[in-house]
Amino acid sequence: VGKMLRGRQLFLGLCLLASAQAFYLPGVAPRAFKDGEAVNIKVQTLVSTETPLQFDYYQLPFCAPNKVQDLPENLGEALVGEKAHTSAFLATTKKNEYCKTLCRKSYTPQQMEEFQDFAILDYRVNMRLDNLPIAEMHLFAYDAKPKDTIEIYNLGYPLGRKLEEPGAKTDQYVLNNHLRFKILYHPVESEDGSTETDGNYIVGFHVFPYSVKHTYRGKWNSTGGPYARLSTCVQPPNGRFTQHDPLIIDAQDGQEVVWTYDIEWVRSNVKWASRWDVYLQMNEIQDDKIHWFSITNSLVILVFLSGLVGIIMTRILRKDFQRYNEVALSDEERQEVNRDLREETGWKLVYGDIFRPPPHAALLSVYAGSGMQLLVMSILTLTFAAFGFLSPANRGALLSSVLFFFVLMGVPAGYTAARFCKFVKEPNHFKTTLLSATVFPGVCFAMFFILNIIVWSRQSSTAVPFGTLVVLMLLWFGVSLPLVFFGAYLGFKRDTIDVPCVTNPIPRQIPPQPWYLHSSVTVLVGGLLPFGCVFVEMLFILSSIWQHRFYYMFGFLFMVFAILVVTCAEITIVLCYLHLCAEDYRWWWRSFMTSGFTAVYMFTYSVYHFFARAHPSAAFDLASASVYFGYMFIFCYATFVMTGYIGFVSTFMFIKKIYGSIKID
Repeated sequence: VGKMLRGRQLFLGLCLLASAQAFYLPGVAPRAFKDGEAVNIKVQTLVSTETPLQFDYYQLPFCAPNKVQDLPENLGEALVGEKAHTSAFLATTKKNEYCKTLCRKSYTPQQMEEFQDFAILDYRVNMRLDNLPIAEMHLFAYDAKPKDTIEIYNLGYPLGRKLEEPGAKTDQYVLNNHLRFKILYHPVESEDGSTETDGNYIVGFHVFPYSVKHTYRGKWNSTGGPYARLSTCVQPPNGRFTQHDPLIIDAQDGQEVVWTYDIEWVRSNVKWASRWDVYLQMNEIQDDKIHWFSITNSLVILVFLSGLVGIIMTRILRKDFQRYNEVALSDEERQEVNRDLREETGWKLVYGDIFRPPPHAALLSVYAGSGMQLLVMSILTLTFAAFGFLSPANRGALLSSVLFFFVLMGVPAGYTAARFCKFVKEPNHFKTTLLSATVFPGVCFAMFFILNIIVWSRQSSTAVPFGTLVVLMLLWFGVSLPLVFFGAYLGFKRDTIDVPCVTNPIPRQIPPQPWYLHSSVTVLVGGLLPFGCVFVEMLFILSSIWQHRFYYMFGFLFMVFAILVVTCAEITIVLCYLHLCAEDYRWWWRSFMTSGFTAVYMFTYSVYHFFARAHPSAAFDLASASVYFGYMFIFCYATFVMTGYIGFVSTFMFIKKIYGSIKID
């Protein structure tokens, strides 16, 4: 009964954690803008769902202020290339302004062709105001409920679009050269609930892009400033245009472009603490029912595997107890027990080889340490995220936290590697410890460095500056490596792990195995079930990353992660038991590979996502594909090491348990 109550409490706790997905800590203090105060609109990057390559705003010849200032960024922002700069857009609190001229520029054919290339790839321009990202708003409704509309967003605005004209011989693209900014504000409220007049909170930043071929009479008046009289704007300016044509990009001859914008201030009932809800509301569009269906499906698999493990443990212990209680049995019962024991003792025959160190045991110890490091890092990161400490309002916080926790978890990594290294009698302790601190991060850093060279050659803002690479190296060798050595020192000081069986000097011959117990078959099956528990959530994660949306369903993600951990452990235990019954004691690397193969299915699914969903219309580009598959390789490699460690350590504990429960004659 106590176990059932604890199980119910755990399930209720996970459900409450899932419901915490909409809770967040803003991460920044609110700032009130007084009437007439200037506000700064900052420009960021150009991103596209057609390619993972992103570019800096001023890599295209947009209008720029006299002096462009780069805004400071944290480590997470630097790693993902989110650079922000000051802009030439000017706005004054609660002052509506229309048809303001940003600048007039004459472009060469090469420059217009560059604009056209970005429009073809559906690049979107990102900006932010008071830490709020700019959003293009749309109304969304399900087919079954057409009247129940929800306002959803697309981050940024499209640089251009394809001109839909029937009968056109060639594709033409228009440039969005006029922006209408809609800034939502909420007056500062006093403690008694009344609104104060000396401040306003910015609670929304929307944009409506237009393509307008501006015209003006006579020569351009360069002294007219932001209020140059344009014949395409209704005078006095009120946000309306006269009849006009769209600005079609002329990539052959070049052209003149007049950039304009509007500023509209609209009072809103949204309070400052709720201003991110419109971005996080996409969780509702993604349909919670899909997540709950995925979790229910995963729980069914989990219950099935738990039942198998329970049956195995029950049979082992029951038979063992019966053997010890032979005296109290009748002759018929004793004969039945002996017959059952003869049929079920395959795994007991290999007790003298079950703890024989495998080939490359030191490398397995190294990966066990890295797996422990990744597991604890993931638990801490998801816990902080589920409780709202890693809000998207705090830019770069999630990636910064991942690096921070990974570096600090060098102590359990070194400790785990040392414990297993000592158990398998690896003589070179220093080598094992050094490999524990360098193998996994070294592979990831090498891949990251190669990807950085590729995106740098394409002049993408995704390229990490040299200074950030130096910071990463300092974190690696200055913090993580010493912590790994400290953890290894603690691990080597401990006594060797005590096991119930002594290894025989001569290995036992392994009998021929049936085809369904071949390592390749069991590894394929073992990785499939854990992947089946997470693939739905992985779809949402991939869509959020590569289609540039906020992912904030960490409550669901935490539940799925917990199910993944238990499933990896149980499927590995079940398959290990089947191998032991067939007198195959080579469980060390097989247990690691069985659950680790989940990552191979994840990478295969990411390949499908790349060709079928993320980039359906763009031509294949080697650099873009390299960036996508390179980062997915790093993610899946980390998943492989973590899930492999889960399967390995679970099997090790299972084997210690069952061989410790039998009487070795």
